[in-house]
Amino acid sequence: MITLINRFEVTGAIEEFERAFDRTSAFFAAQPGFVRHRLLRPLDGQGHFVNVADWEDEPSFRRALEQPEFAEHRAALRALSTSDPQLYTPLLERLPS
Repeated sequence: MITLINRFEVTGAIEEFERAFDRTSAFFAAQPGFVRHRLLRPLDGQGHFVNVADWEDEPSFRRALEQPEFAEHRAALRALSTSDPQLYTPLLERLPS
């Protein structure tokens, strides 16, 4: 499994960003290898969001980005925000006992 952590700084209307992200989320959820994601917003501010998405593996994630339909989603989000995507591999996870 890999985890994408993508920090967004919204430069456009927040509501419009949230709608565009929701459409992008639906696109990714339909892709092979997608596991889950969460969009997070800090409690003390607006305009910043963090997307945490889990994928079965890096090739699945890369194939999703290569889909022609993704270009529209990428353009919509870039028109409303800047982002800093990074891929991570899980090192430690602990659940309550």
